[in-house]
Formats: sequence, C-alpha cells, structure tokens
Amino acid sequence: MPIHFRRRSLTLTLTLGLIGAALAMPAAAADLLTSAKARGTLKIAMEGTYPPFNFNDLKTNQLAGYDVDVATLLAARLGLKPEFITTEWGAILAGLAAGKFDVAVSQVGINPKREQTFDFSEPYTYSNPQLIVRKNEKATYATLADLKGKKLGVGQGSVYEQQAKAVPGVEVRSYPAAPETLQDLAFGRIDAALNDSLMVAYLLKHSKLPIQAGARVGNVERMGIPVRKGNPLLKAALNRALAEAQADGSLAKLSLKWFGSDVSRPAAQP
Repeated sequence: MPIHFRRRSLTLTLTLGLIGAALAMPAAAADLLTSAKARGTLKIAMEGTYPPFNFNDLKTNQLAGYDVDVATLLAARLGLKPEFITTEWGAILAGLAAGKFDVAVSQVGINPKREQTFDFSEPYTYSNPQLIVRKNEKATYATLADLKGKKLGVGQGSVYEQQAKAVPGVEVRSYPAAPETLQDLAFGRIDAALNDSLMVAYLLKHSKLPIQAGARVGNVERMGIPVRKGNPLLKAALNRALAEAQADGSLAKLSLKWFGSDVSRPAAQP
C-alpha cells in the first residue's frame, strides 16, 4: 500500500475518531436566560413566610412584600413572567444548586462562602443584624457575646445562624421560618432571636407578640440575587435591570413603599 494512502487513512481515522468523541460529549448547557426566554417565565424561589420581604397576604391570599415586588419588576424588564416557588429557607440554596429554580429573591446575604457556589447580582438591599427580645426582658444584650449561656433563635441556613455559631458559649437554636422563632421567644423557650433589622421594624409594627427590638449587633449586610455559576447572560441581565431600576427611581419607590426609606443603597441605612 502506498505511503500517501496510509497517511490519508490515518488522517481519516483520526478525524472520524474526533467527530465521534465530540458527538459523545454532552452539549454545553444553555444559559438560564435563554431557557427562561424560551419558557416565557422566570422561576423565582422565595421563603414566603418572611414579612415584609415575602409573605402570604391574608387579604388577597397572594404573595406580597418587597422581594415579590422587586422580583416582579426585574422579571418584567427581562421580558418574562414571574413564576414564584415558595420553599423553606433552609432548602432554597440547595434547590437553586439543583436547578429547581432560576434565581432566588429572598434576602440572600452575599458572603464569600456562598460566592464559591453561586454568582450574585449587585445588592438590592442593605440592612443590619438585630436582636429581638421579650418586652419584659430585664437583661441587657448589647452584643452576641452577652448571650453566653443563653438560647438564641436564628433562621436555619441564614447568615445570622453562621454569625451566632461563631460566638462561643451561645446555645444556637435554628428554625425553618421566622414566625416559629418569634413564638418560641414570646413563650420563653429562647432568650433572644437574631434577624434582619428591616424585618424587626416591620414585625414590631404589626405583631401582637410581647417582643421588642434589641441591639444591632453586626455589620451592614448586602442582599443580592444568587444564580448558579455558568450563567453569565442571566447575571448580566439582572444587573442591567437593577441598574435601570436604580437610575429611574423604581427600586427606591418599592423600598419606600415597604420601609419608609431607601434601603436599596447603603447610605440610606438609619
């Protein structure tokens, strides 16, 4: 057999082998923005039991709150309908990682640990951790360290849980939702609760439980929208929509509606 024919046969064999290998490889997953556009909806996870951010309005039996309004606004600017999926807070990030939702709009704090798994939008809320205590509480808790030997209630899987567990001597009790935490506080099963200062202000205005605001005990937290890594188009689209909503005042308007101040910017914190 001539040498040139052998070379062509070898080249053909290698080419066919490469094509076969390429066909055997799974296709790269489409960006979630592309999938959402094809579907016409943006799948949005939120807790649904966290007023004033996201909760069930008993008058309308519909989801309401700052997160709901922000998510609806962003979905519209992406040309999509919002599809809300409620789940316990402790399952939101796991569900997002598993592909059950496109995004989570549920006051998800941005921190280095979470950024290892998810990409985040720019922040749309700034707030502080704050203690909640019973109205008849005689002890003074100015810091988390002051709760040494005490029981502190936090949200399961929250940044507040992480902060509390980092303090030696504090007995941390984790709850799936805020209402259960606060009921246990009111009944004396825990000594204090730790949560978002914006939630605390709203809660004290509307709740009939015998509780009151305690000290703010941490740095300003930045809340953003997590997206599974590998979806740059969706992340960029969310950031563009947020920037537009900041620029035209839409985000500030929603913030004023729920909090009486613009919490979408760090300088606006009281």
